[in-house]
Amino acid sequence: MFSPRRPLALLLAALLAVPPVAAQNLPELGEVASEELPVALEKRIGLQIMQEIRQREISYLDDYDIESYLNQLAGRLAGVSSDPGFGFEIFALTDPSINAFAMPGGYIGVHSGLILVAQSESELAGVLAHELSHVTQRHIARQIFQSKRIGIASMLAMGLGLLAARSNSQVAGAAIATSQAGAISAQLAYSRDFEREADRIAFDMLGRAGFDERGMAGFFGRLQQSVRLYENNAVAYLRTHPLTGERLADMQNREIGLNYRQVPDSLDFHLVRARLRAQQGRPSDAVKEFSEQLTARKFASEAAARYGLALAYYRSRAWAEAQREVDAARALGETSPILEHLAADVRVAAGHGEEGLRIYRAAISRFPRNMALVYGYGTALTELRRFGDALNLADEQLRVRADDLRLHRLRAASYAGMGRPGAQHRALAEVFALQGQTAGAIEQLELARKAGGDFYEMSAIDSRLRELKLRRLEELKEKNN
Repeated sequence: MFSPRRPLALLLAALLAVPPVAAQNLPELGEVASEELPVALEKRIGLQIMQEIRQREISYLDDYDIESYLNQLAGRLAGVSSDPGFGFEIFALTDPSINAFAMPGGYIGVHSGLILVAQSESELAGVLAHELSHVTQRHIARQIFQSKRIGIASMLAMGLGLLAARSNSQVAGAAIATSQAGAISAQLAYSRDFEREADRIAFDMLGRAGFDERGMAGFFGRLQQSVRLYENNAVAYLRTHPLTGERLADMQNREIGLNYRQVPDSLDFHLVRARLRAQQGRPSDAVKEFSEQLTARKFASEAAARYGLALAYYRSRAWAEAQREVDAARALGETSPILEHLAADVRVAAGHGEEGLRIYRAAISRFPRNMALVYGYGTALTELRRFGDALNLADEQLRVRADDLRLHRLRAASYAGMGRPGAQHRALAEVFALQGQTAGAIEQLELARKAGGDFYEMSAIDSRLRELKLRRLEELKEKNN
């Protein structure tokens, strides 16, 4: 039977088995001799793994709204963590299994199944807090750095192996056995000491961030009880996060003496869950599911149920019905960037582009830090052939988010629409560079050079070419070592 987890494991196995891939874009430091994996190097390893996931993993969920919500939730937790400046990036995978995992450098993956099985936002926050704690306490770095003399390529291979293990332990074991890290004996599951430490820190983090600390014990206790019922789905998380009776008892003991407080879920939590459900299967099935919820009045949030129905209609290209449900959801008096995003897209799709753009501008003014709205607005501008406005938006945002891959893609699309191939190739060069594809970036700059330009443009192209060619030489040198 097909499982979305298998492509990820196979991808990572293939990467691990090919030594040249393991060394791209890593500094030439020879052998690491410090007692701990440097944070900067850990982040470089994590970034390269993340680049591979974005480019090749079919279950990677490239969804602005879900990604923005998860990062907002993690940011709230990270702000009260022991290392708020470490920097985290949360991403989602379309996978029905109950799982979450931390990678080197603060990259944390969350399976859609976990989001849907969480019964409250505090439960979801508890799992995220646990994963953040593994990062801030350097548990991943300690797993990778098993010796004072591990080559950089071997550490990258081990990092990939740790990620693969969270999807398929058998594939990961075979991959590691054939990789440069084959001689390293690593424990792929967190130790009990690591788990207890992450539990303790996450519990404190939850309380200080304003969530219900009981969410942790409630979720993990229910997960333990469901092992037999869910079989592999439950085991996916428990395999790498061993849950003992002692751990669960420790969580429950921490709750003793806490004053009871009811922490309401945010609207965004319900909207994200509705979004995931509305995107599953056929649009007609989603329409039926949400219609039945509304008819029976069986929902945690009416606004989220109507949002889910609107999104299902949107997928069906039933613009009038989608508009009706969006209007009904907004009329309930609750507001969210996720809801406004769909409201704008429905108007644009229905042929009312200017009205959709006004909704976007008002929403961005209200939620200026929500990048899902910015990306959506840029996409709408290009669809309406407002290429100059789209370019201005991308340039403005890039002043503070210089490495934002989606903004560079927006620049490339804008230049293409404006009929400026040279500038388009320059923008695409940055897209390739950010994806770790240095050779592709060089090729794009060569095409930009052939397209011509004024003295300043050609000077900028030549300067960037020199930088990337030097980087490529370093990659090839590392590859041959």
